[in-house]
Amino acid sequence: MMRGLHKFLLFHVLTCLGQKALGSKIINGEKAQEKSLLYMASVQLNGYHICGGFLVTEEFVVTAAHCDLEEYGKMTVVLGTHNLKRVNKKTMRYNVVKCKHPSYDGVAYGNDIMLLKLSRKAKLNKTMKTIQLPSQDEIIKTNTKCIVAGWGRTETGGTAVDDLQVVDVSTIDLDVCQKAWNQIQGGPITLPANIICAGGYETNKGFCQGDSGGPLVCNGKAVGIVSFNYREICDYPNVPNGYVEISKFLPWIEKILKKKACKVY
Repeated sequence: MMRGLHKFLLFHVLTCLGQKALGSKIINGEKAQEKSLLYMASVQLNGYHICGGFLVTEEFVVTAAHCDLEEYGKMTVVLGTHNLKRVNKKTMRYNVVKCKHPSYDGVAYGNDIMLLKLSRKAKLNKTMKTIQLPSQDEIIKTNTKCIVAGWGRTETGGTAVDDLQVVDVSTIDLDVCQKAWNQIQGGPITLPANIICAGGYETNKGFCQGDSGGPLVCNGKAVGIVSFNYREICDYPNVPNGYVEISKFLPWIEKILKKKACKVY
């Protein structure tokens, strides 16, 4: 059962990020340039793309905690390609160990972050690079222009695409974000803590279900992780998209990266 702090309606909104929601979709974006976004990762289940992610060191990929569906099959990560039809399984596919945030208990409660330790070091080269994380005290101002990227469908009920898509979005003030969600739900709801709102509000650009785990990139840094939007609607309503704010989780991330292990306490 849901805790008293959260409305059943919020649960209904955010549960769309479960199994049916996976398979990245970028709305009103464009095909990413071949030599750009070389940090992007495809998180896969049984060889099929289910979520996005991004490479932060030679050994770790960051994604969303709700992308953990390994109970349904084997989870792997693909790096070094923009086209998911062009995957060399020997050199581009990695087995992983999951480092899910210990306080994650569903998207509605926040902490929707997971690190994936690669089975071997990624070879950084002209097709594979890391992306920088923000500092712990970094503040992303309202109306900052950012990008979000992913693979898959580009419209509600559309067909999936194999080429990485990217779209520009702008950050939204948290008070404005909260009011927009309250209005569309017809009453007060509690959004997850430690989020950034961007896109999907007074615009037709953003992500849809399944772009989960991909990065919100602002000023060249991965500052957010795709976490939730409104139901399964890709023709955006007047409500912002939600991203995990990475800077709030840096102490936990840095301990894992330093020890190169999931258990850091």
